[in-house]
Amino acid sequence: MHVWDWSVFFRDLVEPSILTGLWTTVWFTIVTLLLAIVLGTLIALIGGIDSRVTRAFYQGYVAFFRATPLLVQLVFLYSAVPQLGIRFSVMEAAIIGLMLSESPYVAEIVRSSLSAVPIAQWEAARAVGMRPATIMRAIVFPQAFRIAIPPLGNEFVRQLKNTSLVSVISMTELFRATDSLTQSDFRVLEALTVATIYYLAVTAIWTLLQNGFERRNSRWFAEARGRSSSVKTKLAEQQ
Repeated sequence: MHVWDWSVFFRDLVEPSILTGLWTTVWFTIVTLLLAIVLGTLIALIGGIDSRVTRAFYQGYVAFFRATPLLVQLVFLYSAVPQLGIRFSVMEAAIIGLMLSESPYVAEIVRSSLSAVPIAQWEAARAVGMRPATIMRAIVFPQAFRIAIPPLGNEFVRQLKNTSLVSVISMTELFRATDSLTQSDFRVLEALTVATIYYLAVTAIWTLLQNGFERRNSRWFAEARGRSSSVKTKLAEQQ
């Protein structure tokens, strides 16, 4: 038996089950990360409220999901929670599990990005009569968003790799599709090489997209700084 077979490699490269698993991995990464961004941002805003209760909730939430393995969380949702009378399908358990696991990392990114915006800009905007919602939308969020883009981009790559863990609860994504194929023909080396290439390809494409988005976002940041400078100028004129 040959160690490497090129014909098997090229066959696996266009194997329908692997391509379907690849597509599932890509859309699943995007959906769960977007949900985690929404939830993580909400958690970060709650944690920013000046209250012992909200701060304790934020710290407990982040500590719990960062301290427990994603694999344990997935199995708990799919196998243990049904004993409490709540049943999730494979897809539901996988989405909820990856969303919850990723949300505390997003919350920390959002919290640190918002904290990086100088407090003086809040004070200047309030002094000229701007509402809190307007301050957040026009001044704070654009600057915080630019700061958050690089770490959020890294979270996409991490979430992409995390999707392979949902195979343990029988969801068919790229890794499980590859594993199923190897169990039928026992050509593990070629199949896993194909899976590795696809993971690398998706990561490379995402990196190019992220770099382009960061360059484009630099213009948005310049506009946000211009609005901030305008607020400071108005404040100076009033004084």
